[in-house]
Amino acid sequence: MQVPLLDLRAQYAPLKSAIETAIGTLCDSQQFVLGPSVAELERQIAKYSHTDFGIGVSSGTDALLLALMALDIGPGDEVITSPYTFFATAGTIARLNARPVFCDIDPATFNLSPERVAEFIESRCETRAGKLIHRKTGGRVRALMPVHLYGQMSDMDVLLAIARKHGLAVIEDAAQAIGAETAGGRRAGSLGDIGCLSFFPTKNLGAFGDAGMCVTSNPDLDGKLRIKRVHGGEPKYYHSVIGGNFRLDAIQAVVLIEKLRHLDAWTMGRQANAAFYDERFAAAGIAEHVQTPAARPGRHIYNQYVIRCARRDELRQYLGTQGIGTEIYYPVALHSQQCFAYLGHTPEDYPESTRAAAETLALPIYPELSEAQRAWVVDRVAAFYRQ
Repeated sequence: MQVPLLDLRAQYAPLKSAIETAIGTLCDSQQFVLGPSVAELERQIAKYSHTDFGIGVSSGTDALLLALMALDIGPGDEVITSPYTFFATAGTIARLNARPVFCDIDPATFNLSPERVAEFIESRCETRAGKLIHRKTGGRVRALMPVHLYGQMSDMDVLLAIARKHGLAVIEDAAQAIGAETAGGRRAGSLGDIGCLSFFPTKNLGAFGDAGMCVTSNPDLDGKLRIKRVHGGEPKYYHSVIGGNFRLDAIQAVVLIEKLRHLDAWTMGRQANAAFYDERFAAAGIAEHVQTPAARPGRHIYNQYVIRCARRDELRQYLGTQGIGTEIYYPVALHSQQCFAYLGHTPEDYPESTRAAAETLALPIYPELSEAQRAWVVDRVAAFYRQ
């Protein structure tokens, strides 16, 4: 049996006619960059994310970059974030010549640990003239960037309290978490100053290429984000600030508008698949080898279903021979990446992130999986450990 990690064709087939019609209408209009389609998507995503404003951009990476630019993050500034995440989280900080400051993750959820953040601030920082200063580097800690990894919210109540106490801006990296919620029903992207979404094709809400969005309820930040999205020009050809070309293509907007209608149903499908896996893995009697995802109270949208497992690389190779697609998110934690060697970290500095990089494996979770496919995945994982 073949069980790919993701099958976008299965998602596209029932939407083909509606999407082709929407693209055809756009082609007739010849309005391909920003324009009314992008404005409509911005309105819908902002509403879905429980925010007042949406600013469509060219990718999830550019959403992070634009958010940092709107908060005037630059040389001499530091941003606290997770070392266990996609490269763009820390890469955008470094790209602005600011310094990423890593704090380790919670081993159960893989999200940024509030305890480690508080520990860093209390033991390594001090307040000077109202500014939080990292004693070792002399840099000013300006912002906190939690990542809602794999579709589950970070512990935002505690993280926000830390940020408020120390005057830090909060950028939510919600690239994998559109529609995820806290136990209190607050949605990803709506709690911090700016939330950043990705619509890369493999995301729960995926475009036909790169696309992203910033969401916020702060009208001043909305204005800054929109101006910086178009080279800092306001009005056109008049530049009081420097921005970039972060515009969203309208063709992606019309595709996403059609797909958004189905997002909640797809999320329910992913949640049902995750519940199936949880139950079947528990019944398989391999708990000493496989740890299924820990779900905090709230709404987990399961952008990925990631297990922690013994002999991870051997298991992955075996599953490949059984027709099962898998992925490793992420094989090298950011503090161990060569490009961040200048930060001077060792793997032991963030042991939970290093351990997660060595032990985690993503299994197929997309909503179109059949029961037979789900059962095959569990059966083959169990068979590997019973050899």
